[in-house]
Amino acid sequence: MQKKLTKSKDKVFLGVCGGIADYLGVDPTMIRLIACTGFFPLTIIYLVAAVIMPDYQEPSKYDDAVDGEFKEK
Repeated sequence: MQKKLTKSKDKVFLGVCGGIADYLGVDPTMIRLIACTGFFPLTIIYLVAAVIMPDYQEPSKYDDAVDGEFKEK
């Protein structure tokens, strides 16, 4: 399954830092510290990412459907 960058379901503010941490496989606290101690441009980047990144969606049991056929898990 391909990894997708999405907002985190365990969010503190908008879920951007948690989503980036999930995607990179690191602790969300480290990403949040980097984002909070950054300068003004990081704030703008964070807000743009919050608008662009899709929300987290629970995987469906039909995610591995191929050519219209459904497979039971």
